[in-house]
Amino acid sequence: MIRLGKSLGLPAVWGAFAITYKLACPLAQAESLEARIFSSAVFFVVGTGLIFHARRALLRELRQMREVAGAAQNVLLRPLPPRIGGLAVAAGRLSASRGATVGGDLYEVAATEHGVRVVMGDVRGHGLAALATVAAVLGSFREAAHDEPELPLVLRRLERALGRHLRERARAEHPACGGAPPRTPVAEEFVTVLLLEIDRDGGISALNCGHPWPHLLSGTAQPLTDSDPLPPLGPFPLPADLAVLDCGRLLPGEALALHTDGMEDARDATGAFFPLRAALTDAVRVSPVSPQGVVHAVYARLLRHTGHLPSDDAALLVLRNDRTRVPSQQREAARAARPAMELSGRRRDERRR
Repeated sequence: MIRLGKSLGLPAVWGAFAITYKLACPLAQAESLEARIFSSAVFFVVGTGLIFHARRALLRELRQMREVAGAAQNVLLRPLPPRIGGLAVAAGRLSASRGATVGGDLYEVAATEHGVRVVMGDVRGHGLAALATVAAVLGSFREAAHDEPELPLVLRRLERALGRHLRERARAEHPACGGAPPRTPVAEEFVTVLLLEIDRDGGISALNCGHPWPHLLSGTAQPLTDSDPLPPLGPFPLPADLAVLDCGRLLPGEALALHTDGMEDARDATGAFFPLRAALTDAVRVSPVSPQGVVHAVYARLLRHTGHLPSDDAALLVLRNDRTRVPSQQREAARAARPAMELSGRRRDERRR
């Protein structure tokens, strides 16, 4: 009430002044040209003051709404720590909706007892309409990544969460359909999802539902694999047999760059696509690879290429293996050193005798 009173106080004063001048001031009743000019100036000043007050109030409300939206978006797509499970991590995002920091892109990295698990996804569309779908998928991943022992089980949890969310949303938008699933544009929505698991040896396992493959950064940028992905989540059910793809090993010092298709689909004024692979290669020419440096360099080049915000949301996630040795190498070194240690021990025993 106090805030409302403050916001209405000045307009009320300006209005009271204008009414008082019109009813009580003799000059306002005069018919001369000078009197009319003076009265017009008075009402112009009053009207200008009201307009400026309304503009200031609207800007203040807009600023507060952006602060609240930014806080909610950061809870939804929370900032990642610089290190997770022995991996250096950096992420960036650009929303196609002006004034928003999160659109339809999603990503998360979780250190679990099964290894470091990563999700990168892209909801059809962007802006506030996609945030609820992002929340459903991310919420499911954050639980399933720790609960499920196998990567296919994580993906099936995401599929069930997305299906449940789309059904509830369709019923909320079309309550007249009762219990029957309504035929709405919601039923045509989909999410591309890339799931990665990086084990303690650096081995990379992947499941891909319609998402761009990441790039392996090791001196240059090369696609991690050229295998055909599964269809996106939503329009079609997952196959009964989900075969996890073995994508080799992420060696110490090497990095992975995951991205959404908004990076590759960004165009300049002539219609030329953004050369993402070339931008990544240029960003990793200096060793060692800095995930934060790669993110900054790629986004700077993207904005120079387009000259404005991209027409689609664009997210980039870079993971660098910061482990000095993969565990298998440590075990092999220990096995190789064991006979020498045993021989040295026997020689010490003989000298003592």
